[in-house]
Amino acid sequence: MTTRAARERALELRGIFEAAGAAVVECDILQPAETLLDLYGEDIRARAYVTQDPARGERMLRPDFTVPVVQMHMAGGAEPARYTYAGEVFRRQEDHPGRASEYLQVGFELFDRTDPEAADAEVFCALQSALEGLPLRAATGDIGILMAAVAGLGTSEARRAALLRHIWRPRRFRQLLNRFSGKSPLPESRRALLAEADPMACAAPIIGLRDREEIAARIEALRADADEPPIARGEVEMIDELLSVAETCPFAIDHLKHLGMDHPPLRAAVDRFERRCDALAARGVNVDILDFEAAYGRTSMEYYDGFVFGFYAERRPDLPPVATGGRYDALTARLGQGESIPAVGGVIRPDILSEIGGEP
Repeated sequence: MTTRAARERALELRGIFEAAGAAVVECDILQPAETLLDLYGEDIRARAYVTQDPARGERMLRPDFTVPVVQMHMAGGAEPARYTYAGEVFRRQEDHPGRASEYLQVGFELFDRTDPEAADAEVFCALQSALEGLPLRAATGDIGILMAAVAGLGTSEARRAALLRHIWRPRRFRQLLNRFSGKSPLPESRRALLAEADPMACAAPIIGLRDREEIAARIEALRADADEPPIARGEVEMIDELLSVAETCPFAIDHLKHLGMDHPPLRAAVDRFERRCDALAARGVNVDILDFEAAYGRTSMEYYDGFVFGFYAERRPDLPPVATGGRYDALTARLGQGESIPAVGGVIRPDILSEIGGEP
């Protein structure tokens, strides 16, 4: 249940972002389910509320604002553009039964292609300023560094694509990395299937949406993957070391630069991280004490593909993050029908602020 105090705080926060130059936007509570399913696959059903409309088809209660804001901007927004909003979002909380499934979000989104690192710093500082005076810890990360590491692996394009697709699912990512590197054996059922001279000859009746040609193509892809040599041990160790980086920003930069000496695909992404730290410092952020975790943000919504950040109440580890955000350049390309623009944004949970000492 959203309290009156939380609503008042939400409007206050939205006013702060509006004063910083953001235009106020509204988004429908019922969103087309097809768009979100295309983006995230069927996994989104476990986290969202889905309903059926006899005229409009399958709809989804708004799980966040970012997707509809991106769609609105890509349909004809000016550049650069800043937006803010306040309203309810709806998330199923099966893994956290005590947490609210309906709550307020206040957001700030920035679309600007001129200087992405400066835009990252602007959004981070906008949220930090709105939360000033509260006992919060800031955490940062960069999904783009891990994506660069995976994209540079000396393996097949299909294996790189599979790992990139599951970056936001750490357990599945690890399973794939172990199998592709030979640490885990091929599942016995798959081994038996590939051992058949003609797997389709003894296949069961076709059930589901895939036809025989699609199934045959999938089997051939599995055979090609089985013939692929394992990912080199040194590359797996590089991924493991990268994911273990959890230090203040200057030490993290040094650590990642050291990794980049032996793994050149990391270098451009690490340079972006360093430029972002410079942009944050220029805005008054003490990056010498700002935490960086290379694995941070991997369980968030799957559109973040660069800078990620969050603000937490350290004295209340039972609470979800007070605020989160990140860069989502690839999302604008997917929703822009061929057009794209670098974009970054963040959201605040006003309902949590009163629990940690924030005045309504």
